[in-house]
Amino acid sequence: MDNRNGYFQLDMKTDGTYVRLIPGKEGGKPLEFDALSKYLSKIKIYDYDVNALARALAISKEKPVEYKLTIAQMPNVNEMLEIDISMDKMYAEGTFYPPSAGGRRLTKNDIVDVLRSAGVRYGIIEDTINDLIKSPIYNEEIILARGVKSVEGKDAEIIYYFNTDKTLKPKKKEDGTVDFHQLDMISSINKGDLLAELIPEVNGKPGMDVMGGSILPKKVMRKVLKHSRDIHLSDDGFKMFSDVSGHADLVNDKVFVSNTFEVLADVDSSTGDIEYEGNVTVKGNVTSGYSIRARGDIIVDGVVEGAKLYAGGQIVLKRGMQGMNKGIMEAESNIISKFIENAVVKAGGYITTEAILHSTVSARGDITVGGKKGFIAGGEIVSGNSITVKTAGSTMGIYTLLEVGIDPKKVEDYRGIQKRITTIEAGLDKLLPIIDTYKRKMSMGEILSPEKLEYIRIATNNCIMLRKELKDCQNQFEQYRAEIGNSDGGWIKVENIAYPGVKIVISNVNYYIKSETHYSKFIRDRADIKVIGL
Repeated sequence: MDNRNGYFQLDMKTDGTYVRLIPGKEGGKPLEFDALSKYLSKIKIYDYDVNALARALAISKEKPVEYKLTIAQMPNVNEMLEIDISMDKMYAEGTFYPPSAGGRRLTKNDIVDVLRSAGVRYGIIEDTINDLIKSPIYNEEIILARGVKSVEGKDAEIIYYFNTDKTLKPKKKEDGTVDFHQLDMISSINKGDLLAELIPEVNGKPGMDVMGGSILPKKVMRKVLKHSRDIHLSDDGFKMFSDVSGHADLVNDKVFVSNTFEVLADVDSSTGDIEYEGNVTVKGNVTSGYSIRARGDIIVDGVVEGAKLYAGGQIVLKRGMQGMNKGIMEAESNIISKFIENAVVKAGGYITTEAILHSTVSARGDITVGGKKGFIAGGEIVSGNSITVKTAGSTMGIYTLLEVGIDPKKVEDYRGIQKRITTIEAGLDKLLPIIDTYKRKMSMGEILSPEKLEYIRIATNNCIMLRKELKDCQNQFEQYRAEIGNSDGGWIKVENIAYPGVKIVISNVNYYIKSETHYSKFIRDRADIKVIGL
């Protein structure tokens, strides 16, 4: 290191105080007037000719110049150091000012003391200080201390080796029908299969700024492999294996496995109702009046009549449902059926079918009615996202509702809260007059029996709890109402024809089909519904 920049040095003589202006070397920084003026102010020299000093400084860029600042005789000035700490406190810079002729240079201890006085407690770069003592550099900010940044860690990660994508749809044939032989969305597993692997978290390392403050890394997320029965972990807890062959499912970050209950013929009087913790496969039909409840998937090769199906996973009906106005089908995930007729159907995922007749159907995801027929006639069809159909309604003008844009589950919860508010208000209307009557009696001096006092205490506590619940329900009710009112998404696509009698609803905006409408997509445009040609 060498003194490559332009710098100055004071010389205290008998006839006054002089400043020597030394030009910088090639590649060095020239001495600026502001830096010199700032220094002179620090040592309390004010009575100099500013213009003359500026001219001398200009000449000094080419050759050394000695200029008399003042006739005052100043004492010698020692080398000075000014410290500047960065905003993030990650480094401290020092600017050195040369000593006057006869002044004393700073020692290493002096420099460290200046840093300490400025608040620097960590990261002092001793090699830089040693070099500066040997070869001083003036008129330049030099990093004398540097902090250490924190080292960020890495969140734990779980890799699942079975299908966890609930939105995966079945494959279709060339004619648009569903290929029931290629149901890849079903997560089949064998005994001993690796289900999941945990890559543990890596903790970060804290850093420290030059002021001695600790810099903490971001907190990493720790995870563990969570599972139900019929699963075991490796000794180190990082791998998960199945103990049974069957089906794997992921629910709220917990892995479930179950074997499959298989009905080789029909579900009827010979089997009774079926309730099973895993998957249920029916090779025959599900006859009217019977029910199947499964925590996993339900797959039926035959026809479902006026029966009730409840699945924690998906429902797949290879020949469809003839509900006879009493059939019910509900799935937490998707529903795939050849057709749906005279039934009530709810899906937490999407619904794919080739025909819907006179049914009440709702899905939080898409509803697709395709294949060779692809028609909806009669009933109410509600989707949280979109409805795609070839033909909607019929030439007979049968009423058919197609509604999208509002999550059916949210609407159901909204109505449930509304009903609960009515119940709570009715309860308060009964309790409050009774409590008021007893309080009036007590205020008039009537002595009540211990039984009546206990009744008042219980009734008062019930009122307090009901009022609190009422307030919570009202807040939730308003939140749901705002969300439903502000919903503006979703669309309906009719790939062939929509007949009069079809009602289109998108996020509470209504549109009635009054004449045959072909090859159209219906979207919401502010307060109206816009019809776009396909």
